[in-house]
Amino acid sequence: MIHPTAEVSADARVGSGTKIWHHVQVREGARVGDNCIVGKGVYIDVDVQVGNNVKIENGAFLYRGLVVEDGVFIGPQVCMTNDCLPRAITAEGRLKGLEDWIVGPIRICYGAAIGACSVILPNVTIGRWALVAAGSVVVKPVPDHGLVVGSPARMVGYVCPCGRRLEQRAEDLFCPPCGWAYRPAEPGGGTR
Repeated sequence: MIHPTAEVSADARVGSGTKIWHHVQVREGARVGDNCIVGKGVYIDVDVQVGNNVKIENGAFLYRGLVVEDGVFIGPQVCMTNDCLPRAITAEGRLKGLEDWIVGPIRICYGAAIGACSVILPNVTIGRWALVAAGSVVVKPVPDHGLVVGSPARMVGYVCPCGRRLEQRAEDLFCPPCGWAYRPAEPGGGTR
């Protein structure tokens, strides 16, 4: 479903079951996977890659150089930046063009969630199932299951795939409501 007010390039790919809402713009070369929800006023730039089962809330900006893996949540008014050296003009005073621009990539890994009004700076990876608290400014990579808050964002703990903060238990971290355990030293490791 693509709302009549949305502008989706003929050179973009939109997957089966995806819903594109009011005033969305999807640029050339962008790919939006299957069963996604793209909320009102979202901007998806040239060549941005969005996986399957992704939810992008209203007013989010996804700029070139971004890869969003499957199952990611992007909150309202999130901004994924990409310019490592932001200037409108060159040192000589000429308006910058594509040849003057260095794109800094961002990767948002499987199951991660980015809270409302957060800003993700270039050259950052947000790990699997990580959680970025609302209003955070992320300037460095976030590990799998990492919980970051603030400006600049800092690690304050770890979260379960269910979204709850993990508690320390002997040699691992534990989620009392769902019974999931995790050891940060073991990449991708977690058990129920």
